[in-house]
Amino acid sequence: MASFDLQEELQALLDISDYDIPNEHNISSSDPRSINAILERAVEALAESTDAITEPEVFDAYRSLLKHAESLQGVIMSKMLDSISSAFQAQVEAALKDVEHEDPQTFMAHKTPLEMYAFLLHWFVSAAEKVKSSGEEEAPAPPPKSRRGKGGKAATSRAAAAKGWTWEDQIPNTLAVISRVLRLKTQRIWTTTADKDTFINCVTRPAYHITESEQYMKQQTIRLGVYKVICLAVKHHGHSLAAQITIMQSLQYYEHLSEPMAECLTVLAKEFDHAQLGDEILREIAGKSFNAQDSKGPRAFSRFLIKFAELSPRSVLKQISLLLSHLDSESYPMRMALVEVIGCLIRELVSSDVNGDTQQQLQKQITGLYDLLLERTLDLSSYVRTKVLSVLAKLCDLPVKFPKQRLAITGAAVASLEDKASGVRKGAVMLLVKLIVTHPYGLMHGGLLSLREWEARYKEASDELQKIGAKVGKAVERDDDEEVDGEEHENGEEVEGDAEDGEGSPSRKQKSARADDEMDVDEEGEGEDEGGDEDEMDQDGEGSQPRTPKKKGKKKRRKSEIDLIALANEQEALATLTSNEVLHLKLRKRYYAEALNFVRQIEHDGMETVQKLLASTNKLEVLEAIEFFRVTYEYAFDGAEAGIRKMLHLIWQKDNSSTGEDGKEIKGVRSRLLECYKSLYFEALADMEPKQQVNRIAKNMIEQTYHATLAELTSLEEMMRIMMEDRQVHQDVIGKLWQVYSSERPLPRMQRRGAIIILGMLALAKRSVVSERVEVLVKIGLGNLGKADLTLARYTCVALQRLNGSVKKVKGSLFNENIRLEMDNPIFRKLQDAIEQPCRSKEWFGMAEQAINTIYALAQRPDILCDNIIKNLTRRAFTPKKADKQKASSQDPDAMVDEQDPEEANRTATQGGDAEDKDVGDAFELSQLLFIVGHVAIKHIVYLELVEREWKRQKHEREQAEKLAANRSSPTRASKDTEELDQVAGNAEDEIGERIAGIRETELLYGPDSLLATYGPMIVHICGSPHKFKNRTLRAAATLAFSKFLCVSSQFCDQHHRLLFKILETSKDASIRSNTVIALGDVAVSFSSIIDENSNELYKGLSDADLTVKKNTLMVLTHLILNGMIKVKGQLGEMAKCLEDQDERISELAKLFFSELSTKENAIYNNLPDVISHLSVGAHSVSEEIFESTMKYIFTFIEKEKQAESIVEKLCQRFRLSEDPRQWRDIAYCLSLLPFKSERSVKKLVEGLPFYRDKLHEETVFTRFQEILTKARQNKSSNKPDAELNEFEAILEEHKRQGEEDQAFEKRVEGKKAQAKKRATRRSARKKPVEVEEDSE
Repeated sequence: MASFDLQEELQALLDISDYDIPNEHNISSSDPRSINAILERAVEALAESTDAITEPEVFDAYRSLLKHAESLQGVIMSKMLDSISSAFQAQVEAALKDVEHEDPQTFMAHKTPLEMYAFLLHWFVSAAEKVKSSGEEEAPAPPPKSRRGKGGKAATSRAAAAKGWTWEDQIPNTLAVISRVLRLKTQRIWTTTADKDTFINCVTRPAYHITESEQYMKQQTIRLGVYKVICLAVKHHGHSLAAQITIMQSLQYYEHLSEPMAECLTVLAKEFDHAQLGDEILREIAGKSFNAQDSKGPRAFSRFLIKFAELSPRSVLKQISLLLSHLDSESYPMRMALVEVIGCLIRELVSSDVNGDTQQQLQKQITGLYDLLLERTLDLSSYVRTKVLSVLAKLCDLPVKFPKQRLAITGAAVASLEDKASGVRKGAVMLLVKLIVTHPYGLMHGGLLSLREWEARYKEASDELQKIGAKVGKAVERDDDEEVDGEEHENGEEVEGDAEDGEGSPSRKQKSARADDEMDVDEEGEGEDEGGDEDEMDQDGEGSQPRTPKKKGKKKRRKSEIDLIALANEQEALATLTSNEVLHLKLRKRYYAEALNFVRQIEHDGMETVQKLLASTNKLEVLEAIEFFRVTYEYAFDGAEAGIRKMLHLIWQKDNSSTGEDGKEIKGVRSRLLECYKSLYFEALADMEPKQQVNRIAKNMIEQTYHATLAELTSLEEMMRIMMEDRQVHQDVIGKLWQVYSSERPLPRMQRRGAIIILGMLALAKRSVVSERVEVLVKIGLGNLGKADLTLARYTCVALQRLNGSVKKVKGSLFNENIRLEMDNPIFRKLQDAIEQPCRSKEWFGMAEQAINTIYALAQRPDILCDNIIKNLTRRAFTPKKADKQKASSQDPDAMVDEQDPEEANRTATQGGDAEDKDVGDAFELSQLLFIVGHVAIKHIVYLELVEREWKRQKHEREQAEKLAANRSSPTRASKDTEELDQVAGNAEDEIGERIAGIRETELLYGPDSLLATYGPMIVHICGSPHKFKNRTLRAAATLAFSKFLCVSSQFCDQHHRLLFKILETSKDASIRSNTVIALGDVAVSFSSIIDENSNELYKGLSDADLTVKKNTLMVLTHLILNGMIKVKGQLGEMAKCLEDQDERISELAKLFFSELSTKENAIYNNLPDVISHLSVGAHSVSEEIFESTMKYIFTFIEKEKQAESIVEKLCQRFRLSEDPRQWRDIAYCLSLLPFKSERSVKKLVEGLPFYRDKLHEETVFTRFQEILTKARQNKSSNKPDAELNEFEAILEEHKRQGEEDQAFEKRVEGKKAQAKKRATRRSARKKPVEVEEDSE
């Protein structure tokens, strides 16, 4: 070939369609045999001599084939690649040999063939992807051009044979050929740099081309081949600059190359000892700036930096000062990358093995990097903040603990718990858990973190130091104190440097678990541990201990005011003490101070916030909070138990499992909660006898009931029911609970009560738990023990109620699967005795309520038994008693006088004392009677519903039997009879319903034969005469009974409901008011129309001074409004006031109410004008600050654009009617809260200008309108009316100026009027003396 210019050929190849080949073969129209023949001739020529490539016919044959590569079969391509590769290798070997012999004439002859082979290989790689596989040789037409790039393969045929040729299989060998080519000493053959670079670029270009396919780069052999090509070119052929440009472009345009390029640079630095390219690329990246809107570029570069920092942290460390500029980058992925890079660098520095001054420098570097990370916890992007927390969590696993940094990290994590982004809060909880699990304070005392214990240890260490100080003298004491204080605030990383307590953690957990199953935790041997660990502490603190005495010496020399005698004494005293002992005490005190600081941060600042996170709507956050409390409980934190109790309420969450970001299944909240409770309390522990296991689990179950609120007991009941249904409670544990309950030994009351509470809970899922031990229940709970402990009797009654089964009633079903007992059963006799037992304890009311519930749950005819009980109690209450008898009864041994309110006892005595003189009975006995009467009335309504259902069931069975008989006798008439029967059945069912309703309405409280009717007037009289009946218990019981009577009959309710409102208004007893509010809610459910007329009275409870009354009112109103029992008539403003209540519980309930109300169609929108009026003006108005915060919350529920438009119009019209500047400000504030997303909203605002233009001189009003304009301009809609907004702004400013001028003018007029008035006054004053003179003359 005459001449071959590689650069020109490569340039021409860019446009392949115009590429000119002198001896071109028409490949596209040739048959496979002709093509094969062309190739065979070229291959034979190269086989004879590799220099044959320079012959035009041979070279053009290859070029023709490559130009029409898409028409070729795979087998042709395979043969062509083999011939090019083998000839190229042979040419390279020959060139290498000739270069070694140093004959320039000879080796220069290789230049053109090498360039031609490089050119062909370069072309082949780009053409190879267009080729069919060999399995398609018979195909009549060429396939469409296959796609290059991601997933692009040479083998495009789906039917390709397994042995079919694919380019992907040939890539490793091709890269190996290129690597051999790069063994050439190119500078000898290509004398000019330009020619050499052209050749090297031509050889390496195929490798870069291969990297562009993500599919190819997934294969390790291909990846390593590419790395080798790039590394050889850079190391031996001056390819550095070209590689830098190509790698930067690759990172910019091919996201999948981020990590492979980092690996390539690491290989170059470590295996080829060429780190310069990596440094250059890092410097170039450091100089780049990224836009916040660009997501693809920063993401690729950030992944590259992270991978490079992981693989080659030392290289990144050299350039970190430049890279840190990206911490202020607009693009958050770059900031996230830098955060992760800093984490990698800290890990690298910690693993460095250095001593002396270098160690101090290293420490300074690590501290600086930690500070940078902590600064980023305040980043604007929540993604960056989350990343910082996850990086810090990983750093907690480092073998070296940094006490000072750990405390700062703990502080940052606690602060992040209140972040507005749920991801950050979740990360903060995870970080706190990691900090606790890896804490460095487990060396001396086993690793538990009880605040009380650490405070005691710190005090002990301080006391010991003080004793030593006392021996040395006042001067030394002052000196020591100063030094210790200085040390406490000093960085103590080295002291705990090698404290690895990852190994110690499991033993801590076992220790805490063992301590849990013993009633009294055994603490002996603690002193031995302290002594035994002293040497360990000394060894551990090698880094910092030698420096401490030096500091001390320096301080003494500085203290010139200490006299010589004191110094002499000090030296004498110190001589008696070993320096190690003093040093060890100081280190121990500092160690305790740091541990205390850590525990306090989590205990005082963190726990309360994590408790709030348990109520989060974000599932992942809640799961982390559960894990946090599990870990803190195992590490014996004092406040962990409160969190464990609080998370019990999560048992009501719906349990849906989901898939996390990493593809793993995330358990539901409820199943995680059950797991947590089981692991802490209900699972068997290793290394424990079976009997001990059972005792421990039973004891833990019982302890869950101690001091539990009603809500906690309800949640615990649900947990126990689920566990029992899943058969997770062993029979031996149930046996142990029965043993505790029925024990003859004098056990603590709480323990026995706890046992029966848990048994009652378990019986919900499995009736046989109690049905097999009824005799025990009757003997213990309703026997002597029950009489002595009425709470035990109450929970025994609850357990007995489980005997009737816990089958839930299906709505509309007539079948009742509950079990009822005959009236002669001994249980009822015992229940009656328990109720009638003379007693003066308030606990009796709770027990009596459950006893009545039990009678109605189990008895066939509860009315008969309750009749007897009421009559007996009536006789007892109204039978005159002699004074001495009464005194005797009040001193009954079972009376539990200690539980009675002393004030009440006095009142009872005064009311019942003069029984002989006046017709006065015992107030407490009358209270008991009224309580039973009221409760029987309410239970009888439920019983009547059961009777109604039973009647309907019996009737239904009769009809079914009649239908069956009719079908048998005459099938033809059966259908007509069935229709008639259905009509009759419907009427009959209505009759049954009406009959029962009639009994409830007229007979229960008004029937001549009704026992309850006797007590109605008496209860009304007692409730209506508080001046006569002053006993608190009596009034409370009467009010409760009265409330229950109101729920029975609408006639009774209509006559007397005003009295209940009167009690709510006038009663001085907060508990009576609280009960009355709840009762009004029940009455509203029963007879909504009666209460709806007086609903205004109900809202008065929201302004009650007592928090319980206020809370109950809010809860009742929430229930009634949300369930549509009462209509809201402008009183929503009172509910809105509760949003800013000082009591957090009330404000949270109010927020819950409004968020639920917002789900109802237009409910908040319809009432919004009333709420604004209520809070802004009039008797109920609130301060401006409270108004604004309340409205800010309520306006978040105005989301529909049409609603916003309508509100704009209404608010603008309000300006016209208001004269008060306060109202203007409030209306303007409400307008500023609206989103102004649509053009119509802005239009309505502009149209309303005449109503508010004269109010714009008020500074705040004008500011609000400016805020609205800003909001409207930020609106991203396409038809944003910028010109109109600018015009509107100008009009506003004009009216503001005009208004200010008018105001100034009015002031001037007022001022002149005042001056004129003053002058007139003066004139009149002067005239008067003149007149007086004239008169005298």
